[in-house]
Amino acid sequence: MIIQRETAAQAGQVRAVTAAAFARPDAPGAPVAEAALVDELRADVGWLPALSLVAMDGDAVVGHVVCTRSTLGGAPALGLGPLSVHPDHQRRGVGSALVHAVLGAADALDEPIVVLLGSPVYYSRFGFRLAAEYGIEPPVPEWAPHFQARTLTTYTPDLRGAFAYAEPFNHL
Repeated sequence: MIIQRETAAQAGQVRAVTAAAFARPDAPGAPVAEAALVDELRADVGWLPALSLVAMDGDAVVGHVVCTRSTLGGAPALGLGPLSVHPDHQRRGVGSALVHAVLGAADALDEPIVVLLGSPVYYSRFGFRLAAEYGIEPPVPEWAPHFQARTLTTYTPDLRGAFAYAEPFNHL
């Protein structure tokens, strides 16, 4: 498996992987909001091509992660997601490799913090902690038990307040 930046030619494969990863078994064939979200994010000003990464198995995209420009208390921050791994490749370390790679890339770009909504059990292994510990408010108060942040090298404690994802997240 190789982790690399997504290319324009891989957009269709990324969409397919995301749709497969988030498909609902109780609604086969139903549209998958996360797949449409990635397409909308690509067209948004918050899209950061250097932080859209794919996991490759040969010529096939088997996973994808993206961080997009968000704000925290009005200052630049990153929102991570969606993270997608094709079901045939789950539980093989693909998701972990993608998260480690995108955190390293974000840190190398001098980004201060990455915020996400997800499983604390899963994301704590990457150093994510509840966002409230950093004084970060989720866009939806009910998200608090699953709303997390991971500080990077340039983080300073004065970076706090209300978090806002890139605009396409508002369509979910």
